Amino acid sequence: MRARTKRMTVGEALVTFLDNQYVSFDGRETKLVEAVYTVFGHGCVVGTGEALAMAKHGLKVYQGKNEQGMAHAATSYAKHSGRLRIIPCMSSIGPGSANMVTAAATATANNLPLLLLLGDTFATRQPDPVLQQIEQPYSATVTTNDAFRAVTRYFDRVSRPEMLMTAMLNAVRVLLDPALTGAVAIALPQDVQGEAYDFPVEFLGKRVHRVVRAVPSPEEIKAAAKAVKKAKKPLLVVGGGARYSGAGEAIMRFAERHNIPVAETQAGKSAIPASFPLDLGGIGVTGNSAANDIAAQCDLLIGVGTRFTDFTTASKTLFAGAKVVTVNASPMHAAKLDAVSVVADAREGVKALDKALGGYASAWTGEPAAAKADWAREIERLTSVVPGEGYVPENTDMNPGAVDKFREATGSALTQTAALGVIRRGIAKDAVIVGASGSLPGCLQRMWETDAEGSYNVEYGYSCMGYEIAGAFGAKLACPDKEVYAMVGDGGYLMLHSEMVTAVQEGVKMVVLLFDNGGFGCINNLQMGQGIDSLCTEFRKREGDLPIRDGDFLKIDYAMSARAYGFDGYTARTAEELEKALAAARAGDKPALIDIKVLPKSMTHGYGGWWNVGITELPRTDKQRSVLEEKRAKLRDGRKY
Repeated sequence: MRARTKRMTVGEALVTFLDNQYVSFDGRETKLVEAVYTVFGHGCVVGTGEALAMAKHGLKVYQGKNEQGMAHAATSYAKHSGRLRIIPCMSSIGPGSANMVTAAATATANNLPLLLLLGDTFATRQPDPVLQQIEQPYSATVTTNDAFRAVTRYFDRVSRPEMLMTAMLNAVRVLLDPALTGAVAIALPQDVQGEAYDFPVEFLGKRVHRVVRAVPSPEEIKAAAKAVKKAKKPLLVVGGGARYSGAGEAIMRFAERHNIPVAETQAGKSAIPASFPLDLGGIGVTGNSAANDIAAQCDLLIGVGTRFTDFTTASKTLFAGAKVVTVNASPMHAAKLDAVSVVADAREGVKALDKALGGYASAWTGEPAAAKADWAREIERLTSVVPGEGYVPENTDMNPGAVDKFREATGSALTQTAALGVIRRGIAKDAVIVGASGSLPGCLQRMWETDAEGSYNVEYGYSCMGYEIAGAFGAKLACPDKEVYAMVGDGGYLMLHSEMVTAVQEGVKMVVLLFDNGGFGCINNLQMGQGIDSLCTEFRKREGDLPIRDGDFLKIDYAMSARAYGFDGYTARTAEELEKALAAARAGDKPALIDIKVLPKSMTHGYGGWWNVGITELPRTDKQRSVLEEKRAKLRDGRKY
C-alpha cells in the first residue's frame, strides 16, 4: 500500500514538523515547540522564512536582535522548562550562523537542548561563491556551519529535500536524550529550503516522544552501596542532572535517612531548599566555607547528576583523598574521577541506592551543622558591610588604588556583597535569578539562598559573558508568572544586551540588575592575584603616554542607555537607593534596569577553593614565586585523574 504524501517545500515541511512534536514525561504530555526565534537574512528569509510567514501553522515567531542572544534566550527557556520545551533558533548563512557558535557551546557544555536551524550555501553550487560564503581551497563541501561540529551533540546538512526527515528525527532524538542533550545544528542550504517534495503524511503529523527515566542496574547499585557502607563521613554533591530529574525530594529523604550532608554545584543549586538542615550550599572554587570545610573532611563523595568541572572539584584538590560514587544518566560523566558509577536517572538512582543502604548512617555528628552556622554568620557580615571613609576592601592587595578612584568617579558607597543582601530581602522569595560570568557567580553560589525549586539559573558550565540578559528573557518566557532578574556585571552588559529590545517589543517584564564595578573585576582579581600588573581589565581612560591602568575610571550612565531602549532606568549608589529602586522596578509595568555602582574588590573571595590556571614558570616577582610554589604543592597532593 502506497504511503499518503503531501507536496510542500522543505521550509514548510520543517515548520509543519516542528509544530507537531510533543513530549511525554512521567505521564504528562507537553508541546515541544511553541515558538521560533530568528534574525532573518538572505539565507533563510525566502525559504523557511517564507513558510513561517505564509504557511498554515501555530508557531509564534520572535524577532531576535543578535543571533547569539536569541540562542542564549532559547537555552535558558529550555532550562526552565525542564529540558522538555525548546525554541528553535534560525539564522542566515555566514555571520548569522557563526554568531551562534558560542551559544551552541554554552548549551552543549550545560547539557541543555538547543535546536539551531542554519542557512547554508547553495547545494547546487551554481551561484558559488554566494554572498557570505567562505571558500576553502581544500574542499568545496566546507562552509561556515562546519564550525558547529565541535560544539554540538548532533550536526547534519540537508542537501536534498528527502534528507530533512532523518535529520529532524535524529535532531529530536538527541535533544530529548538526558545523557546526550545539548546543541543540535541542522544546516539548510538556501536553495533546498524552497525545493518541493512529496513528504509522507506520517512525518508531518503529531508525534509524541517519550522521555524515559533510565533505571540503574542491580549490579551497579550493589557496588555503590558497598562503597558507601565502608565510608564514615560521606558527602553528597547535587548537580544539574539532579535538578532536571526532579530528584530533590529523593535526595532529601536519602540525606536524612543516612545522615549525609549535601553540597551544590552551580547547576544543581535550588534543586533542594537552602533551608534544608543538611544543605551546606555551594561547593568548590566558588563555594562557601561550610561545603568546602566538610568536603575536605569527607572520605567518600556521592556525585548525583554532576560532571565534576574544575570549579566543583577545586581542580581535583578539594576532596583529593576521598573515594567517589556517581549517579549520572551519562556514562561519560559517571565514569569520572575513577568512580564507582551508577548509570541512571538521578532520581531513580538515588532511590535505589537509598533502599540498598538499608539502615546505614554516617559517623557525622555536629560538624555539618556547625559549619552551616558559621557560614550563616559570615553571610550576615558580608551583607552588613558599610564602606565609609577609609574603607579598605578585603581584596585590597589586588589593586589598592582602584577603590578610591572608582568612588571618586561614581560616588559609590556600596559593596557587592551588601548589594546582594539588599536584593535578596527586596525581591520575591521565589524570584528567578539569571547570571553567568565575572565575580557574581562566585558571590551567588556562596551567598544566594532560596527554597524555590529551579529559581537559580547561573550558567557556569561555559561561563559565557552575554548569557545573562538574554537568559533572563528566555527564563521569563518559560516562567511568565515569576519575577525574573538578570544579575550582570558591567562587562557582561557591554558584551551583549540586545535582547532587551526584544523584551520591550514583546511586552515581557524583567529586571536587569547591573553591577558596575568599573571593568572585568573577576579577571582583574585573577590577574593581580597571580602577581601580574593590572592591564586591560578595568574600564579606564587612556591619558597621554601613561599605561591605561593609571587613568581615571569611565563614567557610564547605564540607566540612561536602558531608558533609551524603553526600559525604566534607575541608579543606585547606596543601600537605601537600591531598596527604593527595587521597589519601583517591581511596582512598574515595564522592564527595568538598575545601575548599581559597587566598589571594586568588594566581592567574596576564597573560602577554601583553589583553581589551577596556567602561570609562568619563570617568576618575575615574589608574588609570582609564591603562587608557583602553591601550585606545585597542590598538584602534588591532588588527584591525578
